[in-house]
Amino acid sequence: MTNRILHGGGITAAARLYGGQPEDWLDLSTGINPNPVALPEISVSAWHRLPDQHLVEQARAAARVYYRSEDILPLLVPGTQSVIQLLPRLASASGVAILSPTYGEYARAFALAGLPVCKITGIDDLTPEQKLVIVVNPNNPDGRTLSVDRLRELHDRLQPRGGMLVVDEAFGDMEPESSLAPYASSMPNLIIFRSFGKFFGLAGLRLGFVIAQASILERFEDWLGPWAVSGPALSLAASLMTGDTTSIRNRILDRRSALDAVLRQARLQVAGGTGLFALVADDRASDICTHLCRHHILVRKFDYAPNWLRFGLAPDEVTDRRLARALEAYSI
Repeated sequence: MTNRILHGGGITAAARLYGGQPEDWLDLSTGINPNPVALPEISVSAWHRLPDQHLVEQARAAARVYYRSEDILPLLVPGTQSVIQLLPRLASASGVAILSPTYGEYARAFALAGLPVCKITGIDDLTPEQKLVIVVNPNNPDGRTLSVDRLRELHDRLQPRGGMLVVDEAFGDMEPESSLAPYASSMPNLIIFRSFGKFFGLAGLRLGFVIAQASILERFEDWLGPWAVSGPALSLAASLMTGDTTSIRNRILDRRSALDAVLRQARLQVAGGTGLFALVADDRASDICTHLCRHHILVRKFDYAPNWLRFGLAPDEVTDRRLARALEAYSI
């Protein structure tokens, strides 16, 4: 049995260890928009009835426009974690390669299925035996991004040998120009995962999408079973994905700029990141993390990179100052 991975968002455990009430902590350990969007009205029928087909169709149509997936209607899923767990069914005995370091649940899903995984540091390291390749783009936690052209070339290398390319674009909302979704209809051996909750600040909704050709989507739909996504989630997706998201994007950029300013003031080196988080490289990372916990501020540390810390976005100027004061106290 492989060990469970410790992710961001462990406020309850942190509060038990360092004190305080969970609601009083500042959680900077995740890559989620700290300012959730205002919720539109949800009809009573969406709560009362099993998810109606017309709600599914409306949500998928909204997602197609939002992701620019042309003639592909993205499949709604109960969070991308749910479909990560299903990937071993596509792997059979073929070799699996994961561009690493990255989100650890991919390797764990294959390990639990008894399938060997090769962690590669560059796509040029692939061998002909590796037929299922996973790329998180932009990457979590360092923000590494491969160009559309590079990923299309990779797909075309895999296709003749029956290989499959999985691209996780969970943090892709802030970088739409890097998305493969507009090209998916001409890439038969491509699977794209998209997250809804990170950009909209609604991670608790547990909603994601799979973009791929129909034969692949049908397999995922069969594996998930009926009514996999709730009626309220379908309603929110249909409403929010057809609205103007410019103000959401601008607010995230403003919050990221404020975080960078706090980190510069603390003389911490930003080694990467995306619009929704910054990765800091510092040999004192473990001590800084512990110090911040004592100030009831949670950031994300990494067992495989002990000099890394991931800082999510603070929601406002007040919490910017709270983080700045805590970091200043560390350096005194």
